[in-house]
Amino acid sequence: MNRKRAMILCASLSIASIASISATTDVGATPLPIDVRTQQLSNGLRVVLSRNTASPTVAIAVYYDVGSRDEERGRSGFAHLFEHMMFEGSANAPKGTFDRLMDQSGNPDANGTTSEDRTNYYETLPANALGVGLWLEADRMRALSVTAESFENQREVVLEERRQSYEDQPYGLAQLRREALVWGDYYPYAHTAIGEPEDLRAATFDQVVAFHRRYYVPNNAVLSISGAIEYDAATSLVRRYFEAIPRAQDPVRPTFAPPSPIERPINETMVDPLAQRPGFWVAYRIPPRRHADAYALELLSTILGQGESSRLYRTLVRERELCNSVEVSAEVRRGPGVFALWSVVAERKRPAEALAAIDEALARLVRDGVTAEELESAKIRKRAAYLFGLESNAARARALAEHMMYDGDAALLRTELDRYLSVTEEDVRRVARTYLDAQRRVVLEVAPPAGRGARRGAR
Repeated sequence: MNRKRAMILCASLSIASIASISATTDVGATPLPIDVRTQQLSNGLRVVLSRNTASPTVAIAVYYDVGSRDEERGRSGFAHLFEHMMFEGSANAPKGTFDRLMDQSGNPDANGTTSEDRTNYYETLPANALGVGLWLEADRMRALSVTAESFENQREVVLEERRQSYEDQPYGLAQLRREALVWGDYYPYAHTAIGEPEDLRAATFDQVVAFHRRYYVPNNAVLSISGAIEYDAATSLVRRYFEAIPRAQDPVRPTFAPPSPIERPINETMVDPLAQRPGFWVAYRIPPRRHADAYALELLSTILGQGESSRLYRTLVRERELCNSVEVSAEVRRGPGVFALWSVVAERKRPAEALAAIDEALARLVRDGVTAEELESAKIRKRAAYLFGLESNAARARALAEHMMYDGDAALLRTELDRYLSVTEEDVRRVARTYLDAQRRVVLEVAPPAGRGARRGAR
């Protein structure tokens, strides 16, 4: 066993041992022992530092407060486009320099992602390469090479990514359609981060440049560092590379009216030429992240449909053989979120049969609630995932950045787990009754082409 695998195994055993403690004990009643230090530079850049010497590495996360929810109508996909363009080179690090220096630093993990709520960039490096990572991030924050050539190249890359991720995947476009149905006229979440092809093709270089100048500025960003650092030395490097970047005008974001309420069920069927079996989404609106009910809804999603021991998996897949698979998630966002169920129907079965079984299961849940054992198991799973995630400097740096950007307080990372562990059985029953209302839900059935996957009689 090599050293890296041994370290991972030891960390896993350590977290598993902690997580095996009852989730309702007092172990999670005090803040986690994670040191968090914050500051704000004169240009408005918010900085979070957290020392963690569990491994000789350091993770850098730079979050820009721009996601697809900040896009104007007709200009979807701009945030995602810039996730790609940020790797196209900068004034002192031409295209290819970023990857080359990352590789020379010792097999780093470097990437970027876009969501509805933010765009982030992150890398994990040997601790002695912190300065390299900070210099690269500062250079592309200060002087990204935004050229007509890079714009055209990356536009095609993004369009190809959409084709591969959604258009050429069975059930892929159904997920995009689900968002449109759930949010209707609420544009920030009715369109997705990948972008609409017609908007991307119609985009002009001047529009893209204006978008970049508006959002990719230090006073619209958070820099988070976690790992084997010395605070004074890390602070000195941050100031050296970032403080001279000029502050810009705070972004003026597009405004939208709140989403219209769903007052009656929304039902739609779409044909997916790549689907082999019928499938369906069931989706409900839920409150935003850190709302008191969001924690109970996340635990409820685990109880209902995460893993083979979950309620709906046992009912729909194992016992009644109505579905081949079932997955439930509470997609908690900065704005309102979605409680979603996805399932692929078994051979010789129909979506209506599975939906009826789901309705029965939800009615039973609202009537009888969940058991103490079910809630305890969900809490233990959440506790293990949360603590294990914080063992990674990369995950810790990203979580700290999100709390700073979304909540204004990175130290919330130390107490967030307690909010899950304090959820009661009655809380779970109440949120099920409140939010999983059949009169305010979206059902999107995905049908294969005529003649494929058709029901050939009942068992």
